[in-house]
Amino acid sequence: MAVEHPVTAAGFWIGTLLPVAYVPVILAGIDSMSRLSLFVGLLALHALALVIGHEYDGSRTR
Repeated sequence: MAVEHPVTAAGFWIGTLLPVAYVPVILAGIDSMSRLSLFVGLLALHALALVIGHEYDGSRTR
């Protein structure tokens, strides 16, 4: 249980801040397989972070 809260918090904050990383990838253009792989990888990481950080208590108003 002691590890669960930091992992959930990290997932929440990564899920919150990761879309900032989309901007340079999209602005540079997705014109090659490596950039497409990078973009799909960012999307997968974002989805995973959102699932992990979903139960973070700091994300809810009381």
